Amino acid sequence: MAHDLSRVIKAPQGPSNEDTDALLPDSLLAFLGCRTPHAWVEAALDNPELLLIDHAQCEKKAASTAMSLMYRYVDHPLLLSKMSQLAREELLHFEQVVGLMERRGIVYRHIKASRYAEGLRQQVRKEDPQRLVDILLIGALIEARSCERFARLIPYLEPELAKFYRTLVKSEGRHYEDYLMLAERYSKEPLESRLAVLRAVEKELIERPDVSFRFHSGIPVTNRVENASSQVS
Repeated sequence: MAHDLSRVIKAPQGPSNEDTDALLPDSLLAFLGCRTPHAWVEAALDNPELLLIDHAQCEKKAASTAMSLMYRYVDHPLLLSKMSQLAREELLHFEQVVGLMERRGIVYRHIKASRYAEGLRQQVRKEDPQRLVDILLIGALIEARSCERFARLIPYLEPELAKFYRTLVKSEGRHYEDYLMLAERYSKEPLESRLAVLRAVEKELIERPDVSFRFHSGIPVTNRVENASSQVS
């Protein structure tokens, strides 16, 4: 008998009526150019293996990005402090997600990355300080989107995963604030015009149809459960 992975993460009693927007600061919702489409939530619940595997990948990548910034910008003490803390927290989250996967019988493996982060990275300007500001603004957008998606999922999840994602809403929200604060600190010009460009790109990536489900993918073209082993890069 096939194991129904959707039951690994879904709330057994069905979705709650909780308004998880209350978990999100108004400033964070205003920072994003759009809300996550409900079709993505449905796809996430239908693809629990890919959701958790890619979530683990995202946590590991977030830690790597923070470390890269620390190596490149050694003369920015505030950045060093914030990114050191962020990297530690993201690696802890990675360990926690892997533990959740193990308890659910999900094998961690490499899967192809979504187009989301690469689509944003293509917008990064070449020279500093503009390069650094773009990376920090993109970091803020990614963390804000992650925070919003955790909140969107919580009402549909079984208690252990819902509780974990609730803690991540708080930490990812803090990471969003740190990235934005650093961008404001190191920019030599007002951020709004540049942020508007990056926000529009992020919005387009979220609302565009996407053939592969990932944590940051766009609108799924199908809710069919994918086999994560067939997505190995």
